[in-house]
Amino acid sequence: MSDRRNYDVIVIGGGGAGMMCAATAGQRGRRVLIIDHAERLAEKIRISGGGRCNFTNLNVGAANFLSHNPHFCRSALARFGPQDFIALVERHGIRYHEKTLGQLFCDDSSQQIIDLLLTECADAGVDWLQPASVRNIAHMPDSGYAVTTDRGSVDAPSLVIATGGLSIPKIGATDFGHRVAAQFGIPVIPPRPALVPLTLAADALDALAPLAGAAFEVIARCCEGQFRERALITHRGLSGPAILQISSYWQAACDTGRPEPIRLDLLPGQDARAWLDAHADSGALLANALSAHLPRRVAHAWAQLHDAALPINQLKTAQRDALGAALAGWTLSPSGTQGYAKAEVTLGGVDTRALSSKTMEACARPGLYFIGEVVDVTGHLGGYNFQWAWSSGHAAGQFV
Repeated sequence: MSDRRNYDVIVIGGGGAGMMCAATAGQRGRRVLIIDHAERLAEKIRISGGGRCNFTNLNVGAANFLSHNPHFCRSALARFGPQDFIALVERHGIRYHEKTLGQLFCDDSSQQIIDLLLTECADAGVDWLQPASVRNIAHMPDSGYAVTTDRGSVDAPSLVIATGGLSIPKIGATDFGHRVAAQFGIPVIPPRPALVPLTLAADALDALAPLAGAAFEVIARCCEGQFRERALITHRGLSGPAILQISSYWQAACDTGRPEPIRLDLLPGQDARAWLDAHADSGALLANALSAHLPRRVAHAWAQLHDAALPINQLKTAQRDALGAALAGWTLSPSGTQGYAKAEVTLGGVDTRALSSKTMEACARPGLYFIGEVVDVTGHLGGYNFQWAWSSGHAAGQFV
C-alpha cells in the first residue's frame, strides 16, 4: 500500500469478485484499495476445477441460480456475461477448453486466472493491503467508511464487501461479510452449505455403505431442481455432480420447514415401466438386466432392497408398476450434509432484497456494496458461481 490513507473505494476481499470490482473501478479512474487477510490470494480460484479453474459456463442464465429474490442476478449477468469474461481470458492469451455441459476450463493452470485479475488490478492502479486483518468498520457521515486494520486505518466514500461465504474454511472462509451486514442493519438469509455431499441416516447407510465408490448416471430431482449427471455412493451417503447439484434444492426445501426427499431416476432417458414391459418375458433376474445400466453390485443391492430378487417374467403387473415407479424415482431422505468443509459454495447470505440489482449497493446504506458469494445468489455447479463473481464485481465496479 502507498502512503495514501484516503481512497475513493475500499474493497475488503481479494478473491475473484473483489479483484474484478477493483479493476473495473480503477479503470474508471477511481483510487482503489483492496484489503485481504490471507497470506495467499484467491485460494478458491487456485483449487477450483482440479487446479484448472472452471471459470465460466457457456449456458449461464438466471435459471442457473438460487436466491430468495430469483430475478436479482439478471441485471449483472446481462451486463457482464460469459462472453465478456471469455474475451478477457483470450486477451490475456490464456488457452482454454470446453468440457461437458458448457463448462470452460484453463488448459494449463488456475493460476492463470489469478494472474489475469492481478494484472488487471495493476494496470488499473489498484493498491493492496495484504495480509491485513480488519478490526473495525465505522460509518463517517462526512467521509464515508473508515476501516481500521492491524496495519493502519483508511477511509473511502465507497466500501465493497467481497469476503465470500462459509464454504471451505481451511482456506480462510469466515462469516465476516455477514457480520458487516448485520452491523449496518442489512438482513442476512441464514447460510447453509451448498453443492455439498449428502449424508444418510443409519438405516439407509447400512444398506448402501458396502457400495461405497460406485458411480452411475442418474437424473436427480428435488423440488424444482433436476440434473442429469453422475451420482456416487460414499461411506457417509451420496456425492457426485448430480448430488452436489440437487443438494442446494434439498437445503432450500429444508429451510422452508418442509424438507423434501431426493429422487433418483436410475434409467435416465428411458421410461422405466416400458423398459420392464420390454423385458416381461425374460427369465433373467431383474438385477442382471439392470446391470446393463448400473454397476452390477448396485443393481443387485437395489433389487434386494426392493424385494425384487427374482426373474422379470415372474413379476406381477402390480410389482412391475411399483418397480417402474421406483426405478424412475428411487426416493432417499438425506439426514444432512457433510458441511462447509466439503461444500463448494454457500447458500443464503446478504439478502438481495436489500440491495440494488443494478449497482449491488445497500439500499438503506449509501456507499456500502456486497458482491460475490457473500450475497444470497448461489449458482449451479459448473462455472456459474465464478461467473456470478465476475458479473457482480463488474456491476459494483461500474458505480462505486
